[in-house]
Amino acid sequence: MTSTPSAPPATPPATGSVPSLAEILERAARIEPLSTFPPIDELLAAVDLLAAGSEGRLVKRRIGTSRLGEPLNEYVIGSGSRHALVVGGVHPNEPIGFHTARVLAEHLLAEPEFFARFDTTWHIVPCIDPDGARLNEGWFANPGDRSHYARKFYRPAPREQVEWSFPINYKNAYFDRPMPETDAVMRLMVETSPALLVGLHNAELGGVYYYVSRELAGAVDALHAIPDALGLPLDAGEPESADLTAIAPAVFRAPLATEHYDHLESLGVDPTVEVGGGGSADYAAQFGTLTLIAELPYWTHPDALDTDPSETSYDDVLRAKAAGLRELGAVLERALADAAPHLSIESPFLRASRAFVPMMTVAGDAEAARAEVPESRRPATVAEVFTNADLVRCFRLRFGGMLVRAFEAEVVAGIAHVEVRRAHAALRATYDEWIAESDAVEGIAVLPVERLVGVQYASTLAMAGLLAGGGEDAA
Repeated sequence: MTSTPSAPPATPPATGSVPSLAEILERAARIEPLSTFPPIDELLAAVDLLAAGSEGRLVKRRIGTSRLGEPLNEYVIGSGSRHALVVGGVHPNEPIGFHTARVLAEHLLAEPEFFARFDTTWHIVPCIDPDGARLNEGWFANPGDRSHYARKFYRPAPREQVEWSFPINYKNAYFDRPMPETDAVMRLMVETSPALLVGLHNAELGGVYYYVSRELAGAVDALHAIPDALGLPLDAGEPESADLTAIAPAVFRAPLATEHYDHLESLGVDPTVEVGGGGSADYAAQFGTLTLIAELPYWTHPDALDTDPSETSYDDVLRAKAAGLRELGAVLERALADAAPHLSIESPFLRASRAFVPMMTVAGDAEAARAEVPESRRPATVAEVFTNADLVRCFRLRFGGMLVRAFEAEVVAGIAHVEVRRAHAALRATYDEWIAESDAVEGIAVLPVERLVGVQYASTLAMAGLLAGGGEDAA
């Protein structure tokens, strides 16, 4: 791989004070209305066009090759003393960051004097996993339809996810075969020792929430102010994992794979089912990098934001969630077991199903164990009731849909054994029932994509500004 390019001479030197949050928000509010996500070829062509017309200010640079042979490129701009690495597509079912990467490149080119005040060299990777993202393109033109999204959904097996395929050697978890895409990010970190790493993620339903790898003075105030200014709610529902450390409402310390291992072990479940590789935050820690993740939902619901107490006990909420996850695991395990001896296409959907299907039962066991701890004997909030139930719906749609797609690959290819066709028909009927149950939930609203992009854009600049201003870690 070639060495990091020197900064283009056209970039103005850093002058003046670090941009204020008000200045950042003013630019975030300029983002044009958006309602769809671009196919990968369209996204990359748009950023290539920006680089070609930049007179050398936006430098395209190859950093690796995808699993299926596609060049992986970063786009470098700026000449600051610190490096910021902004990576889209770390989970290929999370395309909000595709727009964020493009918008950031556009604004960097349009306002060099403003961005020089961050004293930062920017490394933008619009999509680090094009192979996986292409398997989601079927829903990119209609992201507001949850059922359509689910039927065209793809999320790689954990060890095929860029975010969770970094090396790890901890207790019984050992992984040393990072994907080519992950390896490209690792090399880029080694080259640049980034002050800031931004993984462009998004969630599905609820409100805005964040992960940061350490507390930084002023960060929470900024991260809370950004969605408020853009008219978006902070998330109030169940966190993604019970072992997360909350720094403030909707702001969590970025989870480490080793800590999640210990949490699962403490519940008496096998951690190695969930913990495969390490995470980007695990790897970036060696460079003293501030990791930021802004998690943004496509949809929201009033109950997902309601922190008032409900009439339901939290331990009962967890028991219902555990039962739902265990039932889901049993349905998918039975379908996979019936078809497995006769499957012949080793598709990404099948590999993902083999990884995720056992996790449903493990996750159910973990929630059942949580229900028995004394801390769970309290009233649940309305948001906790809704979001725990919705997670079961979400996992049915996600992982049921991927197993259906795995079976369909055999059917469409005309090679499906009779047992595969039977398993496919039975699972498809159950899946249609899950879709109907999800569609029956009233009150789900689609959030404006440009405001979600604005949160990622503004939070990235806010953290870069705090670092440029000499921000100290919070006490």
